[in-house]
Amino acid sequence: EKLHQFQKNDVWKLVPMPEDRSIIGTKWVYKNKLDESGNVVRNKARLVAKGYFQQKGINFTKTFAPVARIEAIRI
Repeated sequence: EKLHQFQKNDVWKLVPMPEDRSIIGTKWVYKNKLDESGNVVRNKARLVAKGYFQQKGINFTKTFAPVARIEAIRI
């Protein structure tokens, strides 16, 4: 269902891979949301990058997060 939402909302686009770059893979992470009684009320899924495949000296020192730093959003 989440993958269909990505496609429907045009979240990504297919681009050619540069010859001098390597691709870091992705994986799905699943989590169940529980109520106070411990019953499953919702399932959540997110697509994350497999950062542990980075290679030292090539793409090891650059990391990016899809969240804002607290300094950027403080009022």
